[in-house]
Amino acid sequence: MAQDGWNPGGPGVLRLPSGRLVRGRGLRDPMPSGHPPSFGVYLLGSAPPEFGWTSRWVRWPDFWLPVDAAYAAEVLKETLRRADGERAEVACGGGRGRTGTALACLAVLDGVPPGEAVAFVRRHYHRRAVETPWQRRFVERFRTS
Repeated sequence: MAQDGWNPGGPGVLRLPSGRLVRGRGLRDPMPSGHPPSFGVYLLGSAPPEFGWTSRWVRWPDFWLPVDAAYAAEVLKETLRRADGERAEVACGGGRGRTGTALACLAVLDGVPPGEAVAFVRRHYHRRAVETPWQRRFVERFRTS
């Protein structure tokens, strides 16, 4: 794994079982200090601004689920690949519900059983990650293929 990734102890940085690091954050919060991401996934109801790095927008209204679940899964698979050597981040407005849900799906892609992924993200990212029952069900039903 490349050494130019995230600082493992940095704010919002989640270490997946494979050792890959992904940063979750809320866009309403100030940008954490240090290096910017090289790849970002933005989970928002409307298109985000241009960030200055490669990014993907997943249309995902606050407190709900992605409008196109298949596209969201493809973007998350790309995120996992890029996290092996790049600074990949996942963000929504507050950094908890949609971001936590996406991080839990990344954990599933990285080998965490779907029924354990929400607890994994709450333990290692934020204790209130994944805010709604339907977001929890989305993770539990998320498949890697």
